[in-house]
Amino acid sequence: MIVVTMIEPRDFIRTRIVADLDSGKCSQVVSRFPPEPNGYLHIGHAKSICLNFGVAQEADGLCNLRFDDTNPEKESQEYIDAIQRDVQWLGFSWAGEVRYASAYFQALHDFAVELITAGKAYVDSQTPEQIREGRGTLTEPGRNSPYRERPIAENLDLFARMKAGEFGDGAHVLRAKIDMASGNINLRDPILYRIRHVEHHQTGNAWCIYPMYDYTHPISDALEGITHSLCTLEFEAHRPFYDWLLDNLPSLPHPQQIEFSRLNLNYTVTSKRKLKQLVDEQLVSGWDDPRMPTIAGMRRRGYSPEALRVFCDKVGISKSEGISDVSLLEFCVREQLENSAPRAMAVLRPLKVTLSNWPQDQVQVLTAARHPTVDLGDRELPLAREIYIDRADFEEVPPKGFKRLVPGGEVRLRNAYVIRCDVVHKNADGEVVALECSVDLDTLGVNPPDRKVKGVIHWVSAAHSVVAEVRLYDRLFRDPAPDRGDADFKTCINPESLTVIREARLEPALAAAQQGERFQFEREGYFAVDSDSTPERLVFNRTVGLKDSWGKVEQGGAAAAKHGGQA
Repeated sequence: MIVVTMIEPRDFIRTRIVADLDSGKCSQVVSRFPPEPNGYLHIGHAKSICLNFGVAQEADGLCNLRFDDTNPEKESQEYIDAIQRDVQWLGFSWAGEVRYASAYFQALHDFAVELITAGKAYVDSQTPEQIREGRGTLTEPGRNSPYRERPIAENLDLFARMKAGEFGDGAHVLRAKIDMASGNINLRDPILYRIRHVEHHQTGNAWCIYPMYDYTHPISDALEGITHSLCTLEFEAHRPFYDWLLDNLPSLPHPQQIEFSRLNLNYTVTSKRKLKQLVDEQLVSGWDDPRMPTIAGMRRRGYSPEALRVFCDKVGISKSEGISDVSLLEFCVREQLENSAPRAMAVLRPLKVTLSNWPQDQVQVLTAARHPTVDLGDRELPLAREIYIDRADFEEVPPKGFKRLVPGGEVRLRNAYVIRCDVVHKNADGEVVALECSVDLDTLGVNPPDRKVKGVIHWVSAAHSVVAEVRLYDRLFRDPAPDRGDADFKTCINPESLTVIREARLEPALAAAQQGERFQFEREGYFAVDSDSTPERLVFNRTVGLKDSWGKVEQGGAAAAKHGGQA
């Protein structure tokens, strides 16, 4: 669990909260995280989760988890369950029970009746197309609906009949009566209710009219006693309606909406609609595909909650829109795993090596630390006559600067002896299929006194190794801005975003690895046990490489990014 600390004014939102507490405007901070259950959460939501739950923890306040479930056609219990898992996995707990906007449907209805009775809302019987056309544009005012001046009694009657199910979908809507000439389109008589004859996942068929998000959100905030309603910048233009609504429902308290910049990440798509398209068209294996920017996908890939929280902290809270570099995220993941992941040896593309001067049946059990700086104990490494090395660690005709195994050359087996390549075996196509090497038996833990051996390679015993499937994940998109403009983002999918190796060989200690465990495969990268893994068939996902292969990250973790910093 995260350690609770006193809130400090390190960004403009925390500065505002500190001021509100000091002035007595509020005695306890109450925030909320209000996702719509119409998809899985992504990396952008992680920033909002860390902010909303974080400021509440730091101020010794409360944070509610509330599902704004006003659009049942696109919502499901699967999404609700996944969102709760993600929040808990990130290390946060919500106050009390999970809340649902649908639990307030009766109150929302009653407040709508109050607005109608006060002459501040009316039933509009125009078609959706007529309403859309009548709203005007950014440069032209809207025009009043011909139903705008309906008598209050008629509006109340029609709204009651809408609720009773007398009308079909789209026959009528309830609109606020504000100002069709307003420069803010969101104040041009926004829709409050629409008719939808569809079953709701929480309320069943109790309702056939459903409130709009912009109507539901402020009232839900007020009913829950939210003090600081933290939203991303796209809701800034909606704040005047948020305030208008609560100002015209005087029995309700008035939370303060504050906007901050959303998290935008290059090489990434975070539109729920587009992510759902990837899932529905089976371009990925699901919402938790390790290439997806969803929290579930990143968890399955092997990212840690600590790394995501550190990343969100480094990105910071500001009013400035910008794009963060995915290299910063990968840096945070890599840095956290460097200090926590046990080491292991895994040969991803095995090449068999026979140690010609090693006794036929001899097995020597060597030991190595599970971590070079953290005391995680030791692991056993059996060494026998036949071993596997990686194919990339041998070159018959080496390129310049190659420091691994070559014909007649020597390398050290990691944590073991120096070996020399004596014989190269090839198949009929001229491909190298096996090597014969001799062992310098005097080099365990010491260097040869008469020569310098530069290369060190990893290995596993052929007889003792564990067969595993290894999935090498890379960025899903090869374009830094895959969804810019009108371009089809699917054309930017990286065809090499997944490579599957089905016969990798792992050191025997990994046979007991459990789903979700993370390791550093020495010289290869960081890997995690996938949810598909079983004791009979281990499956590992590459979480991140040992170094950034796409771009450079400045020392200390600052990314080559434009994330706006803190304000």
